[in-house]
Amino acid sequence: MNKSIIKGLGYYVPENVVTNADLAKLMTTSDEWITERTGIKERRHRRERYDDKETTSFLGFKAAEKAIKNAGLTAEDIDYIIFATLSSDYYFPGCGVLIQEMLGCRTVGALDIRNQCSGFVYAMSVADAFIKAGGYKNILVIGADVHSFGLDFSDEGRGVSVIFGDGAGAIVLSASNDENAGNILSVNMHSEGKYAGELAVKFPGTKYGWSDRLLSEPEVLTKKEIYPYMNGNFVFKHAVTRFPETIKEALDKAGKTVQDLDMLIPHQANIRIAQYVQQLLGLPDEKVFVNIQKYGNTTAASIPIALCEAVEQGRIKRGDLVCLSAFGSGFTWGSVLFNY
Repeated sequence: MNKSIIKGLGYYVPENVVTNADLAKLMTTSDEWITERTGIKERRHRRERYDDKETTSFLGFKAAEKAIKNAGLTAEDIDYIIFATLSSDYYFPGCGVLIQEMLGCRTVGALDIRNQCSGFVYAMSVADAFIKAGGYKNILVIGADVHSFGLDFSDEGRGVSVIFGDGAGAIVLSASNDENAGNILSVNMHSEGKYAGELAVKFPGTKYGWSDRLLSEPEVLTKKEIYPYMNGNFVFKHAVTRFPETIKEALDKAGKTVQDLDMLIPHQANIRIAQYVQQLLGLPDEKVFVNIQKYGNTTAASIPIALCEAVEQGRIKRGDLVCLSAFGSGFTWGSVLFNY
């Protein structure tokens, strides 16, 4: 059976830096308030809130270009695309086909993953299964999101809007029979849909019959429907329970222990969640990678961006045992354990 190895990585974030002080000009908040609650000091937003050029697929394209080059491949070598996002350029189709066109790939399959903060972990799990089944050689996996276009930058929305940023990360997952190459050791994925409403955006979901209602009752569309809703404390309590569970499950499946880990990269949701999980698992600072202070929560992009930075900084080396773990809207959660 083939094994899956990470052959190339890349990430991209917009140049526009938005600090906590910048947000304090738009709403009643402060650097101290945001830092204390989230650990975030700044995040990236695209140049304009409404921008038809710096879209989610564009961010993904820039990250993908770097990942393919880093892998020593060309776009023609890619034989499948998996794109994870909650902020697709169009309501439909998804971003996968747009990336196929932007990169100039052959007419390969393009799959879109809708698992929000867990999207990249889910996407890696699918790519790993495809490669091990023997059907594909080089799969491009992208996580990208543009949040800035859909946030409420007022006092009413500050609890959510200070958290999120824009960005993209990508990897090329390749098939290998090299006994000395690193590979994915275990994956697990979970969901608990009864809590879907605790972290969600209603519009333009079919559950609410928006098309007909908007024609007859345009006033029905309010901030509550358009902007993200998050039950913060509820999400936090579930996240700090599920993170350790899924990480330990990944280790157990591979016959490993927490002490064997060289690096844990959790989804960059909130620094307090990362710190709580780190303490619970008994991991030292050098074995947990956190960059939320620079980028905020970039949802599907947060794990691949962090993975790329950790490798660039020498925090992860070939052969290291790495765990990627996420929890998010749905609720969904899961982990991928691999030797890099």
